[in-house]
Amino acid sequence: MFQNNPLLEQLKKNLNKKTPRVEGIVKSTERGFGFLEVDTQKSYFIPPKNMKKVMHGDKITALLKIEKDREIIDPEKLIEPFLKRFVGKIQRKDNKLFIFPDYPFLKDLIIICYPKKNCNNLFQTGDWAVANLVQHKLNGNSIFCAELIEEIVKDNDPLTPWWVTLSRHNLEKKAPLIESQDILLKDNFKRKDLTNLDFITIDNVNTKDIDDALFIESTNNGDFCLTVAIADPTSYIEVGSRLDIIAAKRGFTNYLPGFNIPMLPRELSENICSLIPNERRPVLACSIIIKKDGHISNVVDFFLAWIISKEKLSYDDVSNWIEKKGLWKPSKKSIKNQISLLHKLCLSRIKWRKLNAVLFKDSLEYRFQFTEIGIVKNIIIEKRRIAHKIIEEAMIIANIVAANFLSKHLGFGIYNTHSGFDSINAENAVSFLKHYHLKFTAKEITTLKGFCNLRRVLNILSNNYINSRIRRYQSFGDFSTTPSPHFALGFSEYATWTSPIRKYSDMINHRLLKSIIKKEKIIKPNEEIKLKISEQRRRNRIAERDISDWLYTLFLQKKEYQNKKFSAEITDVSKSGIRAKILENGANVFIPALFLHPIREELILNQEIGKVFINGNLHYKVSDLIQIKLSEIRLKTRSIIAKPDYTI
Repeated sequence: MFQNNPLLEQLKKNLNKKTPRVEGIVKSTERGFGFLEVDTQKSYFIPPKNMKKVMHGDKITALLKIEKDREIIDPEKLIEPFLKRFVGKIQRKDNKLFIFPDYPFLKDLIIICYPKKNCNNLFQTGDWAVANLVQHKLNGNSIFCAELIEEIVKDNDPLTPWWVTLSRHNLEKKAPLIESQDILLKDNFKRKDLTNLDFITIDNVNTKDIDDALFIESTNNGDFCLTVAIADPTSYIEVGSRLDIIAAKRGFTNYLPGFNIPMLPRELSENICSLIPNERRPVLACSIIIKKDGHISNVVDFFLAWIISKEKLSYDDVSNWIEKKGLWKPSKKSIKNQISLLHKLCLSRIKWRKLNAVLFKDSLEYRFQFTEIGIVKNIIIEKRRIAHKIIEEAMIIANIVAANFLSKHLGFGIYNTHSGFDSINAENAVSFLKHYHLKFTAKEITTLKGFCNLRRVLNILSNNYINSRIRRYQSFGDFSTTPSPHFALGFSEYATWTSPIRKYSDMINHRLLKSIIKKEKIIKPNEEIKLKISEQRRRNRIAERDISDWLYTLFLQKKEYQNKKFSAEITDVSKSGIRAKILENGANVFIPALFLHPIREELILNQEIGKVFINGNLHYKVSDLIQIKLSEIRLKTRSIIAKPDYTI
């Protein structure tokens, strides 16, 4: 196709005058060659011999040459290396150390290591380490070299997935240390004594960092008076103190499969501040009147108090009692009354939100079960039950009124936001919906009212394919220091303050709420802290996903899964294949295009509409349930390859 090409001939003539240069990102392949991606529309071929000078992900400038009538790239200058600080696996040979970076497309790249002084004997084959790249071939060096800066974990340690992943994302591995002054109550403001009220907590059986307790009463006209009491770590942690700086840096308690790494010292989060039963605790509280139809009234009062939680209840026990299952029952009549009223409130709020806001669709959650040494022994499905919804509805009420309270008195805080659709994706969503005779306008669905109406229509329709496509057009959740709507929840403003033991943003809102109560000078949170919190949340979520992927590959290696047939839901379609989630255990798998149909020319994978066509006929689409078998478990890349199972 390149023969007698006049444009190519002209390019050759131009090259004789001056060799052109291009700038882009290196993309490598498993077959040794690569491409220089200049933009989303243009890329150039990098031959295997030239790929040896660079790494996948490097940003470079390069010479654009003609070789055998083909445009090729010859890397010239490194702008920004992909690898800087990285994790990898050590190989020791002839008293020399090498490290294999633990990244896709860099698995086989061997980098010579220079350990820090007196550290050479620390590292053995199979160990994991953190390293800094100190020498790159494009900088005039003949080899890639790295300096080993930290040992992560020894070879074959069962906790390798956790420690390597946390090191990769530069996340903390241990709880903060506590000092004697950290356990002193520093807030001497007068508090209401509510220790006589029957506050209860409902959590998982093993939860130790209990940050919310509830007390509810019924008014004479059938309305509800709900008091939400939240643990008060800011009474122990002053602004700018050592622990405050640590909490701001961590942002969140990091919940990982098997264990958590707390934002605050465990002595605070799981003891001194935790609302454990029969212990007097300082709280920030809010009393709210909710109408019997589920509407939240304007009668709201924030105050500081002392409470004693009377019982720690579990989600399963409370759910079983409400559903009339099992043998458990409340210990006394007053606790029974609390559960019954909370259940009644929950049902009224669910009904109200179904008509006026956005109601969540119940989804399955998966939990790893481990042996004592950290090896996965099973993966179980956990469903959201009625007790989960009771707590969820109570916390949503509390966060709505907190947002309103902050807006009314200050006009700022840390708000959780979701903007629905941007203008372009709104047009795309409207165009897509027309194919299913759903008539909306872009102007309509970019308003809070219109977005809520769309979500309610889709809930009634209950079409998983349409839902999945519309979700692709929606924006992501974010934080804002000024009041902004949360489209995905269906509220004009939303600010969380109910988990200050676990979230730094909630600690900030606690301080703002308390400053209003105390009539103190108030400083608006800066934009930088909002960005830091958002970035930390992103890193925590990626780390949790990466550890889960690693654990799934280890778990599914077992012989009993090699020929087992699984039901899976298609979650995405790409040019190279489809992705699916195994319903039994939640593992994400990839099905290459070759396994869908052997003749590539007869196969169309349309990522935009999430459908797969063979010879023009629709065979698969996102949300379809299919039968699969595992084909290959790739431990190096922590990926699971599957193939459709057509047997009956």
